[in-house]
Amino acid sequence: MRGFQKKTHDTTNPNTLDADGTPTVRVRLPKKWNNEQFARAELMMGANHIRVRCFDGITRMGRIKGTMKKRTWIREGDTLIVTPWSFQDAKCDIMYRYLKPQTEWLQRNRYI
Repeated sequence: MRGFQKKTHDTTNPNTLDADGTPTVRVRLPKKWNNEQFARAELMMGANHIRVRCFDGITRMGRIKGTMKKRTWIREGDTLIVTPWSFQDAKCDIMYRYLKPQTEWLQRNRYI
């Protein structure tokens, strides 16, 4: 008769601390193959539109995607990941918003 074997999965706690006592930060980076890039929220325009300054130097009109509308609140000064439109370079879709610890991690590691 077969007995039950204990599963030994390597589960990691997302709230763990590093050796120096700082919390572990998981950060999503822009996907270059999907034409994503960093941006900074400049001005709230209303109706799910935000003026963003992308890191390629262009100011674009960003549109909050439907999956983020009710779940994520974006404020002026937030760091974002955007995807410029292929047919209208002055507009983009907002894909992701970074939290403050994630933005600090990106600055420490020289991504932004």
